[in-house]
Amino acid sequence: MKAVTQEELLDIGFCMILANTYHLYLRPGHELISRAGGIHRFMNWPRPALTDSGGFQVFSLEHLRIIGDDEVIFRSYIDGSTHAFTPELVIQVQRAIGADIIMAFDECPPYPVGYDSAKEAAERTHAWAKRCVKEWRAASGEERADARIPRGLSQTLFGIIQGSVYQDLRKASARAIVDLDFPGIAIGGVSVGEPKRSMLDVLEWTVPELPRDKPRYLMGVGTPEDLLDAVWRGIDMFDCVLPTRLGRNGSLYTTYGRVNIKNARFAEDFGPVDPECGCKTCQNYSAAYLRHLYKSEEILAARLATYHNLYFYHKLMDGIRGAVEEDRLKDFRREFLASYRMHRADVGDDAPREEGRGSRLPKLTPDH
Repeated sequence: MKAVTQEELLDIGFCMILANTYHLYLRPGHELISRAGGIHRFMNWPRPALTDSGGFQVFSLEHLRIIGDDEVIFRSYIDGSTHAFTPELVIQVQRAIGADIIMAFDECPPYPVGYDSAKEAAERTHAWAKRCVKEWRAASGEERADARIPRGLSQTLFGIIQGSVYQDLRKASARAIVDLDFPGIAIGGVSVGEPKRSMLDVLEWTVPELPRDKPRYLMGVGTPEDLLDAVWRGIDMFDCVLPTRLGRNGSLYTTYGRVNIKNARFAEDFGPVDPECGCKTCQNYSAAYLRHLYKSEEILAARLATYHNLYFYHKLMDGIRGAVEEDRLKDFRREFLASYRMHRADVGDDAPREEGRGSRLPKLTPDH
């Protein structure tokens, strides 16, 4: 959530944000966050927070990593120091951070990946999930595995399904995770460079295996079209860097499609970048001014664009929720896409690619 304050997130209406276990473990450290009273007090966030397990970062960063059945050894991107993650430690770190929803440690395979490697990663994920459940249950209630955990903290643990783009592996992984009776279930290993159709196949294979009374979380997704397609297939929760990362780079989501504010056509556009948007950016600043800020490399450019993109995503999800409640999601999707695709070609070659976590598990930076 770079370039925006927690107060602005509350103003937009977000009810939960994600914190990155891997990055917080390395800096400033989970012990410091625990001493501060947990992530909510440390960052002044009064609503729920979710932490990922750090598995994606550990397996995607181009630093030393040694994967074993008991632990993963990796080197910090900050100072080169060596660290080891076990399923138990990952749970302890997330509990010390103090998130409301925490994730089991998983192995996220790249795309493309061979069948045997994908199977090995899924089986290791299942074994680690069992260890995570055991640690989580031991640390819940009166018997605490780590005395540094803030008292009174109640946390929900989600398991993660893997299996790459292989139907039998996805179904087997779903059944294995469901059998462990997690309060919530996540689908991982997508938005790593696979074709859009492959991601939808994964959902169509996996979601029918999941209980209807538990939240379903699709990790690292996605574009506005992805959100609509995934909700249609039964997904409840998402996280993605797109609205903030693209905003910092001058790409703005609008009612009529994603646009690159750096394009010359905005130089004398004195109206809002999205006439249909009610956000503070569109109500107070012109497209021409936003373009000027980017061309001048002003910090305010990233702030205004990020705020707008987050407002757009929140409004979209709010509309989806209303459509679900009114049993008109199909019509909502058709109406939204009819206008959203009008300016699809406006993005321009200099805008960042519209992708989730990135293709082929790229080298990551703290921006991720």
